[in-house]
Amino acid sequence: MSSPSVDFTLNGSRVRRRDIPDDELLLDTLRWRLGARGTKEGCRTGDCGACTVLVDGRTVLACLTLTHEIARQKVVTIEGLSKDPTGRKVQAAFRRESALQCGYCTPGFVVAVTGAIKSRPKAVDEAALLDDLGGNLCRCTGYSAIRRAVHALVTEKR
Repeated sequence: MSSPSVDFTLNGSRVRRRDIPDDELLLDTLRWRLGARGTKEGCRTGDCGACTVLVDGRTVLACLTLTHEIARQKVVTIEGLSKDPTGRKVQAAFRRESALQCGYCTPGFVVAVTGAIKSRPKAVDEAALLDDLGGNLCRCTGYSAIRRAVHALVTEKR
């Protein structure tokens, strides 16, 4: 029995696949079928945020989302943020503030911050942005540089 087709947009390009099992996670589809390897596998339980992507502008954990659940929606991964002005600003702030060490968690943080800013474009509040990052974990940085990047983004928005 074949799987029903799934149709969605990934980083601005239409994707239509018939080979995705009903129980396949978006994380696996992105990384192994579509080559979007910037979306990282961390915990596979929704506890670390390394797999954060945007689905129709909302931050979503790809390790907890079935691919078939995102049918007819727009998915943006870290690779797609280079086409987004807010995503480019977030990436630049993370670079300027050296908000990474090993870099494994960085894509999830950058996508999460981008999604948080875009969800409240008129009232970007540093405390709220940091609160939105509560589900993203980093084992290397101690979060100081990440906080500095968020602070820089909020200050430049004003």
